[in-house]
Amino acid sequence: MITRVESARDAYLKRNLKKIKETHSARAIRRDIHHEEGHKRTFNLSDIILGGQDGLVNVLGIILGVAAATASNKIVIVAGLAAAFAESVSMAAVAYTTKLADADYYRSEYEREKYEIEHVPEGEREEIRALYESYGFSGKTLDDIVVTITKDKGIWLKVMMEQELKLEPVERRQALPVAVVVGVSAIIGSFIPLTPFFFFPTRLAMNSGLAISALTLFGLGYYKAKMTLGRHFLRQGAEMLIIGMVSALVGYVVGMILKV
Repeated sequence: MITRVESARDAYLKRNLKKIKETHSARAIRRDIHHEEGHKRTFNLSDIILGGQDGLVNVLGIILGVAAATASNKIVIVAGLAAAFAESVSMAAVAYTTKLADADYYRSEYEREKYEIEHVPEGEREEIRALYESYGFSGKTLDDIVVTITKDKGIWLKVMMEQELKLEPVERRQALPVAVVVGVSAIIGSFIPLTPFFFFPTRLAMNSGLAISALTLFGLGYYKAKMTLGRHFLRQGAEMLIIGMVSALVGYVVGMILKV
């Protein structure tokens, strides 16, 4: 289910002022803010790009290096498959442990702030005052803000986590879905440069793998720009293409140097 923020982002990218106004109606905002499920997401575009780009670039570099060194499709395929599955499992494991670490860090900071509010309330109250003072509030308005926030410990703690520490809740149960998305994206990305070696001679497979990989990287950059910036499509596509190709061609250079 698409969230209000996602609808607003899509409307902004399309410069649809009518839709933007709809997503900023009082009813839409209140429904979104008070509907907790609307803010939960198991993965996002960065997870897909992380896995897909990493899998594609790493496996492309490996198979180019092996192909340059051996000129044997069979060896390239074996090396590519080993790298593809090892890469996907590794990326999934990293995504899983990273998400768990983020969740544990959030929880530890949450417990620390809660303890400090209970045991050193004056110091925490002063932090609220300094925080909103930095936003430009002063005098009675600032005093009222401090009193309003600190009279409810739940709100007080929420403000400290979101405004002072700039942390958002991370649930441990999100770790597995994110790991699956990253792992699957990595394996799909890995097979993009490898697939031509199942059908074509080594030289043609290398050229085909490079061309397909280049188009895929450009497409990822283009799509990322479309979904985030709403502009600079060609520049973002070219940027991802160049970064990926330079990284992958390192493997080809090593293979040429060590050619056997």
